[in-house]
Amino acid sequence: MTPTTYPGAKLSLSQKVSRLGRRLQQPEWRRYGALLGLGKVLGIAGVLFIMQFVTHTCFTHVLAQSATPPPINGADCVNPINTMWTLVAAFLVFCMQVGFTMLEAGFCRSRETVNVLMECIVDTCLCGLLFYAIGFSFMFSHGNGFIGYHWFFLQNVPHTYETTGVAFLAFWIFQFAFADTCSTICSGAMIGRTGFVGDLLYSVGVSGFIYPIIGHWAWGPDGFLALMGSPGYFLPALGQSFHDFAGSTVVHTIGGMIALAGSIVLGPRLGRTFKRDGGGPMLPHDLTIAAAGGLLLWFGWYGFNPGSTLSAMDFEGIGRISANTTLAACAGGMVAMFCAWIPSKKWDLSFTVNGFLAGLVAITCPCYWVTPTGAIILGGVAGVVVYLGVELLEYLRIDDPIGAVPVHGFAGIWGTWSLGLFACGKYGATGPTGADNSAALNGLFYHGGTTLLKAQMIGNIIITTSTFAVAMLLMWLVNLTGTLRVTKEGELYGLDLHEHGISAYPEYVISSLGSPSASFQPAVSFHGEAPPPRGLKAPTKN
Repeated sequence: MTPTTYPGAKLSLSQKVSRLGRRLQQPEWRRYGALLGLGKVLGIAGVLFIMQFVTHTCFTHVLAQSATPPPINGADCVNPINTMWTLVAAFLVFCMQVGFTMLEAGFCRSRETVNVLMECIVDTCLCGLLFYAIGFSFMFSHGNGFIGYHWFFLQNVPHTYETTGVAFLAFWIFQFAFADTCSTICSGAMIGRTGFVGDLLYSVGVSGFIYPIIGHWAWGPDGFLALMGSPGYFLPALGQSFHDFAGSTVVHTIGGMIALAGSIVLGPRLGRTFKRDGGGPMLPHDLTIAAAGGLLLWFGWYGFNPGSTLSAMDFEGIGRISANTTLAACAGGMVAMFCAWIPSKKWDLSFTVNGFLAGLVAITCPCYWVTPTGAIILGGVAGVVVYLGVELLEYLRIDDPIGAVPVHGFAGIWGTWSLGLFACGKYGATGPTGADNSAALNGLFYHGGTTLLKAQMIGNIIITTSTFAVAMLLMWLVNLTGTLRVTKEGELYGLDLHEHGISAYPEYVISSLGSPSASFQPAVSFHGEAPPPRGLKAPTKN
């Protein structure tokens, strides 16, 4: 008699054998067992086939003991590494746009904050398109000593740029970030009174023509300053070419001189009273944003200077540049702070921020060729230069709200010349596989004579004067269109509401009624000056 079982009850071995015997007597269970066995056999056979196929296809050449491994091409490793290094540096440089935007927004008045944000963002977009179409071609393609004329719209470009081994478009991204920096420098000195259409017009001239064409002279593959001193080229008797490792002249002096031209043609903001007339600078509306923007620029500079090696293989050069960049900034900030303290007995934040930025600008040219001690000295001098530069513009009644001209223009000139003084005679040129120090640069203070100093002064003076002259012409032409400066009513109303129809701080009344006009005089009122904001009545006298 078969024992009674219940659902879920555990069967003994004898019960399982008895159940199997009964099922084998049934046709449907015999067919099920046959199909199950056949499926397992086929599955095992398929797994064995796949293992054999994969082993033969993917691993035979690696595991074969008799096969000779193919030789490793150095470029297969070096070029991707250098390309990745260049891209990371480009992304850091692009982060500087956030820093510039915050710095300018913090130093401006609250009623023109949106205008500053819009100009910085749109300048970046416009610069990218122009640098794609014509700017890169003018600057970095082959042509003559003054301009390049190949690769327009990035057509027919090689896989890598020249002998760098860096992927061509990676190099383009890196240099676009530099071009964008130059364009943004210009707008900083012109905030508070520049019309948005006028900003677009002069930005086309700067990003599309002035920066790339003049930059070609020093950084182009056949630029006349890059080849200066060579037989058959400009000033062959000098025997020395112009050097600018990361752009004290090419980026910062060019940007600073354009900013100076724009400030002169625009004139000062309404209500701006200078010290010699009994007034002083207009108050910034948010120094917190300005200081944070300055520090973000400092961070981005670690892509600006070390990235200009275009080579991760030159690891000693990258380390030296990074250290020099840091020390010059520290010295510039400290010296500028003390310079500002002497006459006022106040520890001025704006001078401290602009001081370390001036140190960064100054070290940008000589960062590869100087020692850390030299970086500290030249950075400290940059702190003095920026303080005296701000005072000079104040005396000349030139309105530069953020100090773009002293920081980038004047400190860039000093940094370029300083190479002829502080080049230590140990370092020559960077390269895709490492440094080449066979032809080291020697400055005056390291028994190198005045040859390098002469080359630096000649190249910098040519670029500075040419940029300023062309920029004055550009600003004058844009001014003739009536778009460079907003109307008196629009400026008093506030550029944010007048040009963009919105305030950066909608919870508050941001207009000429509620924003400071100058630190030494009351805010400009609406009485007889400009219409009140929409929806508000003009204040009445008691």
